[in-house]
Amino acid sequence: MGIGIIIASHGKFAEGIHQSGSMIFGEQEKVQVVTFMPNEGPDDLYGHFNDAIAQFEADDEILVLADLWSGSPFNQASRVMGELSDRKMAIITGLNLPMLIQAYTERMMAADAGVDQVAANIIKEAKGGIKPLPEELDPVEEDPAATAAASVGQHPSGAIPEGTVIGDGKLKINLARVDTRLLHGQVATGWTPASKANRIIVASDAVAKDDLRKSLIKQAAPNGVKANVVPIKKLIEAAKDPRFGNTHALILFETPQEALEAIEGGVPIKELNVGSMAHSTGKTVVNNVLSMDKDDVATFEKLRDLGVKFDVRKVPNDSKKDLFDLIEKAHIQ
Repeated sequence: MGIGIIIASHGKFAEGIHQSGSMIFGEQEKVQVVTFMPNEGPDDLYGHFNDAIAQFEADDEILVLADLWSGSPFNQASRVMGELSDRKMAIITGLNLPMLIQAYTERMMAADAGVDQVAANIIKEAKGGIKPLPEELDPVEEDPAATAAASVGQHPSGAIPEGTVIGDGKLKINLARVDTRLLHGQVATGWTPASKANRIIVASDAVAKDDLRKSLIKQAAPNGVKANVVPIKKLIEAAKDPRFGNTHALILFETPQEALEAIEGGVPIKELNVGSMAHSTGKTVVNNVLSMDKDDVATFEKLRDLGVKFDVRKVPNDSKKDLFDLIEKAHIQ
């Protein structure tokens, strides 16, 4: 048993958002698109839903992500839901990209979860995906707990003193990745939940000096996960700081050279996810997302000699590729 997802909309909106979701999260199984076109009537749409459901396994539960409450896609999905009383279904309206990405994430992270539980988590995350820039445009909601704390004179605690041991005193590196784009949609919505990280650390000397890029990276962090940008030296220090004992980190490097510097400095990375290396003058295309030169190859060889394993994948659902097999086939000059 699994969960089949139907994306439904007026017009071709559902097709577009399905394509966008695939770009960010990779191609997904058990996903059907239902569109309601201007020349169609309710019965046509009803037939589309039944055709979509027929593509799933008989014991699959069904999640419908529809555009509008009380719109035709919602109404016909409700009609089908009422008729299939022996089939577990849930419908969520207000279709947006964070909703679809969260649906994919929930299926990946909780394979045994029922459609009701998945729907509840999706609703929470989809609402959180609505964010303005500048942030001052976001309506301020009063926090009753904060108000109560203020009334009794409570204040947030200060910085944790140096030498304090949190947990077992060891930074947990759930995932380390080389990605020229650093923190972007595929990392925020795919790799972060897959890694179960509670903090994203972008380790880059150049970005740490660039206030604009730092600001953009922090804004790109998914809900509930804090992002920091630090120079490589600072990452090395954090890896040895016992105050990070409860931190589960996703570490992002812009280049393999920075990853090597960090590992040689004592950051305990045993496996490196190689996700994206942009093409530039002098680089050879290795595959559709990786380009390298001789220095990059030499760096990966040094990392290999240090015992580092490699996981070549753009998104979590991709199959793993052998890094040095790709390098050999590319004939890098």
